[in-house]
Amino acid sequence: MVWVAHRRPYDEAAALVASPEGVESLLESDQDGTSVDLDKAWHGLHWLLTGSADPTDDVASEVILGGDPVGEDLGHGPARLLAPERVQLVASALQGLGRDALRQRMSSSAMAGAGLYPDIWDEDDVFDAYLAPAYERLRSFYVDASQTGQAVIQMIC
Repeated sequence: MVWVAHRRPYDEAAALVASPEGVESLLESDQDGTSVDLDKAWHGLHWLLTGSADPTDDVASEVILGGDPVGEDLGHGPARLLAPERVQLVASALQGLGRDALRQRMSSSAMAGAGLYPDIWDEDDVFDAYLAPAYERLRSFYVDASQTGQAVIQMIC
């Protein structure tokens, strides 16, 4: 299961997720600067942001598992649409959380104990080689979406 997100003007995003063809076109699209692919780092990043494997009520949970569900199940639930107002809140939360602060939250044993996908959290250098670069891409993605007033479509497939 991989996590991907696309940023689009809200009306365009809503139209895309309203039809199976629109979601399929997003799944087949190449990385073009308006999308981010976290591969399998998504669950580890969610845990680092929230301390939980599952969704929480905190805005930090919306980074990975936020938005209104739309459409059919893509393998781990439907796509989710995060409105521009929520994108701005998410971006603000991420801007205040740097790589070093995220590193302080890293606990291989706790992450393995939480049953996070995939089971790689005890590997050497997993934070620096995998999670931190994914987080930097994610943070830049949300800041760009916020600055341009765009919505975000998130998918785990």
